[in-house]
Amino acid sequence: MLDLKNRVSIYQPEQEGLTFPRELTANDPETVRENRKKKLVGACRAFAGWGFDYGFAGHLTIRDPEHPELYWTNPMAVHFGQVKLSNLILVDHDGHVVEGDYAVNRAGFVLHAAVHAAHPDILAMCHAHTVYGTAFASLGRPLDPITQDACAFFEDHAVITEEAGQVAVETPAGPNVARAFKGVKAAIHQNHGLLTASRHSIDSAAYWFMALERCCHQQLMIDATPHKPIHIPADRARYSREHVGSEYIGWLGFQTVYDDLVKTQPDMFD
Repeated sequence: MLDLKNRVSIYQPEQEGLTFPRELTANDPETVRENRKKKLVGACRAFAGWGFDYGFAGHLTIRDPEHPELYWTNPMAVHFGQVKLSNLILVDHDGHVVEGDYAVNRAGFVLHAAVHAAHPDILAMCHAHTVYGTAFASLGRPLDPITQDACAFFEDHAVITEEAGQVAVETPAGPNVARAFKGVKAAIHQNHGLLTASRHSIDSAAYWFMALERCCHQQLMIDATPHKPIHIPADRARYSREHVGSEYIGWLGFQTVYDDLVKTQPDMFD
């Protein structure tokens, strides 16, 4: 369990001296690999709990600590709720399964491999075909700064218009998505859906995906009213983003979800 006793503020880690747990920066690759794989499984189970499953669509990835040119991902055509340590697969940037008994999702390879290859600093990535994210993506516009939640993505997400609505199974689709992730943690692919990435952990990538889906839901609800929402001024939106949109907050937000899964779904570590 994460011990936050005697910590004054979780929103200003750089000021309060809060740091990520030691195991996330351990020098032992086996320890780091085990942790990353467990968190990847937890992220898949969380996606199942949030109703992000849709047939075999959806893919989450995390780099291998010892071989960063390889990444772990969920197996093709296995429900998010059935993903476990024993059925994860290890894939290279050419789409070959290096370890594991399942195939890789072609779209997962095309998009995720391109992002990982173009951005060595990106550690993890998430994508799923969700109801609200996909609906909002059809508008081809960024989120408005209308809530504190949305401010976490203010000037920190991109809208991708290339290959809009086209099934991403051809490799040329990957570079366009990869370019969009320069310096941001999320992207809205027009007529397709949401993608998030993290330079630190699968934890924050997963949390930001859940948060982005929630923000899209809020935006659609507000757009459905006859009233024009009040936008948060840019300077205040940036201030909020720095406090509620950091890698640390993304990681921390996922810990409550993960701790609950560890207690209620121990089979995910089989």
